[in-house]
Amino acid sequence: MADRHNRDIDRAPAPLPQPLQTKVADSHAHLELIFNSEPDDARLDALIKECESVGVTRIVQVGYSLEQSKWGIKCAEKFLGKVVATVALHPNEAPIVDDLDWQISQIAELAKNSRVRGIGETGLDFFRTPKELQDKQRYSFEKHIEIAKATDKALIIHDRDAHEAVFETLEKVGAPSKTIFHCYSADAQFAKRAVAAGYILSFAGTVTFKNAPHLRQALELVPVEQLLVETDSPFLAPTPNRGLLNTPAQIPNTLRQMAMVRGESVDYLAERIDQNIDEIFGDF
Repeated sequence: MADRHNRDIDRAPAPLPQPLQTKVADSHAHLELIFNSEPDDARLDALIKECESVGVTRIVQVGYSLEQSKWGIKCAEKFLGKVVATVALHPNEAPIVDDLDWQISQIAELAKNSRVRGIGETGLDFFRTPKELQDKQRYSFEKHIEIAKATDKALIIHDRDAHEAVFETLEKVGAPSKTIFHCYSADAQFAKRAVAAGYILSFAGTVTFKNAPHLRQALELVPVEQLLVETDSPFLAPTPNRGLLNTPAQIPNTLRQMAMVRGESVDYLAERIDQNIDEIFGDF
């Protein structure tokens, strides 16, 4: 994640979209990467206010390493009512850390914190992780699934070029009651299987890209009660700001295009997705 951010940090920030009339939440963001800052950085306060100004009133701050997960908890403790945290070792992080079992045990301890509402992002990534490390990645994923079930918290899945393996692992270990495919990247056929299994699909700015008709086809068939919207900021800024620095304030651009694809009003979609956030992550 850090290496990936190094390629994005100098990008110009995307301009603010037209505000939503109905509030909604960003279900997946990495706030610490936007400024590479501490939670008490004044720029973060300004960013939260900026998000609120366009109708994005709540943010799920997602973990990907032990230290960064601790950062997320501090952020959630500071921004009560606005930010909650999730904790995990990212699937690209897990195979290369020192003493994986110890780090997983520490994630399990962090998961007990009341400001932590999910376990993620975890999962499988066969794009960046070489075959010789994939067994450790699978092991980490299975352990994170167990933590999510033990704590009755949402599981946030990173799935890149590993759709079948992710599905097989969930069936093998047993999926938590709240299982989210973050930044959904598969096709409509896989979406049908995921929906039938009761999983939640979260769509990011990628659903607005011209080269992603398969994502829009998947989006059309997801029941609204199994749907979320996210930024994955600071990455994946939606059209018309693709290539710029992303923040949770860009949610309106993605949401409006999602509503158009689904033939629903923006207000209806925002309201229903915000209800889903309540049911999945609880009180902020």
